[in-house]
Amino acid sequence: MLETDFRKRAERMNMGLWIALLVVIGAGAAASLQAPVNAALVRVTGNSILVSVVSFGVGFLVLALIALYSGGLTSIPKLGKADWWMFLGGALGAFSVWGMLWGVPLLGVVTMISALILGQMVAALLLDYVGAFGLPVRELTLPRAVGTILVVAGVILSRF
Repeated sequence: MLETDFRKRAERMNMGLWIALLVVIGAGAAASLQAPVNAALVRVTGNSILVSVVSFGVGFLVLALIALYSGGLTSIPKLGKADWWMFLGGALGAFSVWGMLWGVPLLGVVTMISALILGQMVAALLLDYVGAFGLPVRELTLPRAVGTILVVAGVILSRF
């Protein structure tokens, strides 16, 4: 009985893992598409900051509609309990979108995304190592370091 329950729980967890991986892979593909689409709008407007604002505005409307439809707006009062630094995600996201938008015409999509991933990997290693923002501490292992070094190689190879 216990073994059956454990197996069912493991199957649900594995399914959840696969779904999470697919969603994140889709988000990565969306980021790859977002930069050149936004860059095309910059060519029309000539203003990368304006296009970043438009991108966030459209994203806000889409997310607001999803939140309205799903009942997520009922959590708004809880925002008053958050620490000030917890609101920096929007500013970090804005910089990320603008940085991709600014960099893609100069670097190309492959190099821009490779460099973006490198920045994410280096930051992620540090965040895991110190257990930042309440995350569990994770060791800096040789395989994780080698994975990051391989991303460095990917950035370099994407330019030559």
